[in-house]
Amino acid sequence: MSKIALFGANGTIGSRILDEALRRGHQVTAVVRDPAKVTVTHPALTVVYGDALDSESVTEVAKGQDVVVSAVGGGDGAGHIATIRPAAEALVEGVRRLGGDAPRLITVGGAGSLRKPDGTQVWDAEGLPVPLLQIMHAHGDALDFYRTVSDVRWTNLSPAATIAPGERTGSYRTATDDLIVAADGSSRISAEDYAVAVLDEVEQPRHVGERYTVGY
Repeated sequence: MSKIALFGANGTIGSRILDEALRRGHQVTAVVRDPAKVTVTHPALTVVYGDALDSESVTEVAKGQDVVVSAVGGGDGAGHIATIRPAAEALVEGVRRLGGDAPRLITVGGAGSLRKPDGTQVWDAEGLPVPLLQIMHAHGDALDFYRTVSDVRWTNLSPAATIAPGERTGSYRTATDDLIVAADGSSRISAEDYAVAVLDEVEQPRHVGERYTVGY
């Protein structure tokens, strides 16, 4: 059993990470700006106020945890654009302050910077809406920042090109910087199986200090 602090636990992806963590018997501290919005109750769940944009708040929540997971910026709304890179910086700084007792940091990333089979990146596709492109590049900026960090054990997990609520199959494929594409040309992962991948990384860390991606 691990002690996990989960930022953004009430979002589309965060709520599924929360469910998967509790399913596996981990002790979870759900960190949200409005604790009243977390309606899940469980003996292994504690809900607290916290702000992923405030490094001091991150430090306070991260004390005594084994892993900090952040699903902040995991949504698809324009409001996430301004928070993705600043949250990355605050999360790293907040964890860094704990020194040798610092937990690992696992964060939700984006698919935009992944390489497609033709060598271009996902965000190079024609016709993408401007708000979506902005979110993609914000995640890319956050990843650029993470790659400068050597004193925090970080992992950034990019989904496939399409991620949405769906079925939990427990199966997925992994890659590092290349978009995972199925035989039919699609690139997708359910939010449920993305959460499975996050918890697999919590339990058996294989991607410390790097970005990786999951898809079918």
